[in-house]
Amino acid sequence: MMERHGAGLTDVGRRRAVNQDAFFLDDRLGLYVVADGMGGHAAGEIASAEAVDTVHGMVKRNVGVLEQLAAGETSEDIMRQAIRTLESAVQAATYMVFGLAQADPERQGMGTTLSALAVCGRYCIVAQVGDSRIYLVREGEATPLTEDHTLVAWQLKQGIITEDEARVSPHRNVITRAVGSRDYVQVDTRFFEARSGDAFLLCSDGLHGYLKDEEIAPIVELGAAPAVKRFIQIANQRGGKDNITAVVVELR
Repeated sequence: MMERHGAGLTDVGRRRAVNQDAFFLDDRLGLYVVADGMGGHAAGEIASAEAVDTVHGMVKRNVGVLEQLAAGETSEDIMRQAIRTLESAVQAATYMVFGLAQADPERQGMGTTLSALAVCGRYCIVAQVGDSRIYLVREGEATPLTEDHTLVAWQLKQGIITEDEARVSPHRNVITRAVGSRDYVQVDTRFFEARSGDAFLLCSDGLHGYLKDEEIAPIVELGAAPAVKRFIQIANQRGGKDNITAVVVELR
């Protein structure tokens, strides 16, 4: 079985008073999560922390199927159950955050993005809601594994605007899907086989908004702990307008 090694770091950035990002990593469990909260009165902070905590709790409780997959049981049923485990964990987080918002008028409308990666032996599962991102770094190249759930990403996909227009669009930060804004959310999932030497970057838009894809791999190759420090440094040097979170995972 491949070894997993991750490092994570979050920073308030240079313009915000509060850090509404949250992250989680557990090499033994093989779970890595980044969330970027939204909502006033500390609501974004609560949404991201609760979402990350709920996903961790749900995956831990249902880890058996992920362990079966890691041990090489790759029947269609096991694969489907493993994907559903991560998807259900994100749905549980959605229900939890929505419930907390309903219970407190000051937290109405709070929500969070959520990007999660589960590494099960040589198989990986990704779950995605919002505009945080997960990149696969393989053979010196970074490829996004997730799709942003934003108005601009949708406009680009439909051919309504160009890449250049997207970069300066006033709707860049309008999210079309979030964890907790309703009691249910559509979760994008992805299942694929990893290779020894692969690495991953999970990050909030406070980082990827300042990065070009081609800059990612050389930084990740520094190693997980130095890489996350460097990513935070770069985002702050380039403006640090938002909270910044980076999690780097290496497979050996």
